[in-house]
Amino acid sequence: MSITDTAWEIFNQSINNYHVKDNVDEPVNNPFSSGTLERILYAKNWIDTVQWHLEDIIRDTNIEPIEALKIKRRIDASNQERTDMVEFLDSWFLQKYENITPNTDAKLNSETPAWAFDRFSILALKIYHMSLEAHRESASEEHRNNCSKKLNVLLEQKKDLSEAIKQLLDDIENGKIKMKSYKQMKMYNDESLNPILYQNVKNDQTKI
Repeated sequence: MSITDTAWEIFNQSINNYHVKDNVDEPVNNPFSSGTLERILYAKNWIDTVQWHLEDIIRDTNIEPIEALKIKRRIDASNQERTDMVEFLDSWFLQKYENITPNTDAKLNSETPAWAFDRFSILALKIYHMSLEAHRESASEEHRNNCSKKLNVLLEQKKDLSEAIKQLLDDIENGKIKMKSYKQMKMYNDESLNPILYQNVKNDQTKI
């Protein structure tokens, strides 16, 4: 089984496990051994799945403003966790390919393997939920037909993205592409980089 087939299977395992209780507060119960690629992939998709549903919740037009703010803060934290997990996954790939010497004419890819798998994970969620809509009995026939067409596009995208990831990994292994990973350096969660946050810290210290 290829690494993309394994990832797809694990992503869907995570999605199906989440929907047993369909609760954003349900703690992750990762079934894979510590240190394995499978465990990283499962954890990555669980973060994505919970955040998918938090994004649904915050769009409830009847949500109380205080609750919406709590959810927004939670989404911000989830985004940071998601980025950290992608960077952790890239470190796994960097270690895997550390003994590969790139060819002298090796090229750089615009995204790392981990960010490609990030897209793959989100795509698994899109397909799962679009499939639900394509078969939702309470929806109109027109709605189901429209969603079925969108589902077909997503399934084609899954096939193409899977092949693209395989090609990327093969090219790295064969020295055709050199792998480099950059930290995302997100600024909005950092008290020393977000001007709103460091002004608040400064003001708080002034009050002391």
